[in-house]
Amino acid sequence: MNMKKTAFKTLALIFTVLTLLGSLYVLLQRGEVSPGYAVIPMLFAILFIQLSHSVPR
Repeated sequence: MNMKKTAFKTLALIFTVLTLLGSLYVLLQRGEVSPGYAVIPMLFAILFIQLSHSVPR
């Protein structure tokens, strides 16, 4: 597998986990904190997912 593709998939996984942790944090704080804790990492996860799909085999 291409090294770039592997790196992009790894980063996408990391940011997806950060998104889940951020959303859990927002839920535990009953929505009193900024939802950006979940939204911003998901934007990066989507970016890296798209990059991993655009890299040719």
